[in-house]
Amino acid sequence: MKKSVLTRYRALAYITAVMLLVLCTCMVFKYGFDTGEDVTFVVSQAHGVLYILYLIFAFDLGQKARWPFGKLLWVLVAGTIPTAAFFVERRVVREVSPLIEDETPVTAA
Repeated sequence: MKKSVLTRYRALAYITAVMLLVLCTCMVFKYGFDTGEDVTFVVSQAHGVLYILYLIFAFDLGQKARWPFGKLLWVLVAGTIPTAAFFVERRVVREVSPLIEDETPVTAA
């Protein structure tokens, strides 16, 4: 497996997790303080698009790492639980790192 598969998963995992926390904060302001409806709409739309990208990249990583369905499902759902993606991403990196191919080019002497 190429390192880029893991890198793009990691990037989207962090971005999705941060956007979900921002969305939760926006929801508190929208429903708790009756303010920020427009900001909440924009953040929710951005998080939705980013979550779809996260699903695609996590699914691709899971297929290449040959995860069982349960593990793949847990990684996919982690993007919907605030802060869970941070912890799941760390565990995934530890498990997938040994599967990364060495991309060092071989030079002829």
